[in-house]
Amino acid sequence: MLISVIRAVILYTAIIGAIRLMGKRQISELQTSELVVTLLISDIAAIPMQDSGQPLVSGFLPIAILVMCELLISGLMMKSGRFRRIVCGRPVIVVNDGKVDQKQLRRLRMTVEDLFVQLREKSVVQLEEVAYAIVETNGTMSVIKKPDQDVPTANMLGLAVPDTGMETVVISDGEISDMALSLCGHTREWLQGVLEGEGKTTGTVFIMTANTKGGYRIIEKEEP
Repeated sequence: MLISVIRAVILYTAIIGAIRLMGKRQISELQTSELVVTLLISDIAAIPMQDSGQPLVSGFLPIAILVMCELLISGLMMKSGRFRRIVCGRPVIVVNDGKVDQKQLRRLRMTVEDLFVQLREKSVVQLEEVAYAIVETNGTMSVIKKPDQDVPTANMLGLAVPDTGMETVVISDGEISDMALSLCGHTREWLQGVLEGEGKTTGTVFIMTANTKGGYRIIEKEEP
């Protein structure tokens, strides 16, 4: 039993390392080759994890080969647009100036219901609002609204909006993030000064955010 647990932990760690090597993407953003490798890795790792008679190398070796293949394919796709199109395909326009391209829908095997679900997810309720709806190579849909249907920006309205800079979480449940502090241009000394000025300690803070302009917000921990 203990051996099985140890093997599972080792393989779990190896899979995390393999996914990290391939890059950070959400499942919905995986390209074709990345999705295939991810599925194969999970299947290969399950064999030595379930069968303690199988040597661990029988799981590590195929995973390493798959990761190297994926890194090689990713490198080739970056260098060759033609190779990328062969592996991933091309973006497909399914709505053009408010008109549905029925031929492309049939080619993608996408139903009208599927199309409207994805349009509603982009806050589109009428086809007439859409300039272009494009199914990307990873399966997601990009929707570009017509200029007269898009949400106006402050610049269009001639409004001056104050720039508060980027906001980051510098304290999360009592733990300080040095990376977040550096992103917003602050130091631990600045943070300690703010906490002392507010009469608080790190341990009493649930969330503290700060921005590049010196602003901050503190949310204290609630009593259990």
